[in-house]
Amino acid sequence: MKISTKLTVYFTIAVFILVVFILIFLHESIVNSRIDEEINSIQSRGESHRDILEDNYTQQTLQHIALMESRTSAIVVVTDKQKNMIIASDKVSAEMEGVIEKAVVASYPNSNMLKKDYRNDDYIVSVSSFRASSQEGYIFMFKPTGPLRKLIKELNSHFLIAGWLSLALMIIIHFILSKILTRPLIKMKAATESINRGDYDVMLPQAGNDEIGQLSQAIQKLSDDLKTIKAERAEFLASISHELRTPLTYVQGYTTIAKRIEIGEQERKEYLHIIEEETGTIVQLVENLFELAKLDENTFTIYKEALEIGPFLNRLYTKVKPAFINQSIQLHFYCTVDMVIHADPIRLEQIFLNLLDNAKKYSKKGTTVTLTVTSDSTNAIFTLEDEGIGIPEDEIPKIFTRLYRVEKSRSREHGGSGLGLSIVKELVEAHRGDIQLKSTIGKGTIIQLIIPIKEGS
Repeated sequence: MKISTKLTVYFTIAVFILVVFILIFLHESIVNSRIDEEINSIQSRGESHRDILEDNYTQQTLQHIALMESRTSAIVVVTDKQKNMIIASDKVSAEMEGVIEKAVVASYPNSNMLKKDYRNDDYIVSVSSFRASSQEGYIFMFKPTGPLRKLIKELNSHFLIAGWLSLALMIIIHFILSKILTRPLIKMKAATESINRGDYDVMLPQAGNDEIGQLSQAIQKLSDDLKTIKAERAEFLASISHELRTPLTYVQGYTTIAKRIEIGEQERKEYLHIIEEETGTIVQLVENLFELAKLDENTFTIYKEALEIGPFLNRLYTKVKPAFINQSIQLHFYCTVDMVIHADPIRLEQIFLNLLDNAKKYSKKGTTVTLTVTSDSTNAIFTLEDEGIGIPEDEIPKIFTRLYRVEKSRSREHGGSGLGLSIVKELVEAHRGDIQLKSTIGKGTIIQLIIPIKEGS
């Protein structure tokens, strides 16, 4: 069953039960009110006739009372103390005589109802006793219930028609409302089916700011993200294929050449050296890919510990200084504070080795690379500044994208794979830190790392 049908059925049943309850309540209220009016009417008229007879009991008064009631639907019967009829406004039936004969009258001057069951009796009957100077007796008021039952029957018909009309109207309204409410859900269902088939080009309309609208926005965002991931995956695989194809081509080509008998030993060594370099490139690329895979799957672990920045920088400086001296690049470390931070020393060293290696590759001879450490109240701030070739401003937002390289040929010349900065960014974020980059073409690049000092900061 469709959700629109379910909503129509459920809402209709719930509202119809409520409407039926209200209609029954109103019906009973109207009927009871009408019966009470008739009972009060004949009772008060009987008491009024009693007061008139007690003030002026004459034959003319009796005839006046009978004449007045003859023009109404009620019948008045005046009897003496022994219940012998004195006068009546209309013909007295045997049933009425039986009621008079069996009547039990309340003590004077009270009046009481003898019959008020309009459903089973032919009359509603009240009786009032009177005491005049020359006569005592009773005033019986008979109200036929036939007109009341007819009125109530018509009222039942009206309520029944109102009930059926309400039901039909509720079904129509609920059907329309359920269609309106479920239309966005149906569109979202179609969108999710398209996403499941691999078609991420879905467009969902704005559905407001309620829960349905938020769900629509979430599905739209999911579709857009999956579309982006699909495109990035295709680009990533193409880039990986390109990155592996080049060194593998070199390895294959130079291996074939090195196997020739006619080449000299020195030349063979040169070819083997190239093969070794390209094999190292492949190994480094594969290791970086495995590293990124671990980061994506959250299978890597950050082991944070208390780390003294001073000794850590000294070890790092000792490790990388020979490579910078070999490239005739000056390397300076400045630590203006003596602090201890909570970080993974192995991962933090991996971050700086990547950054320092990039600074070395893209800096010219005779330039300077400087690493400065400062702090604020909650963070350690590492600033790495070089005087290298710089990065174009429009390329900076893409610099941390996997396999992205500013200049493919120049990056290839320096041995870059386009994965180092991606790994750095992932590792910095794993430390709940942040990385920022500024660069100017021809002047150099400034990279700033912000790492929380305390665990959980």
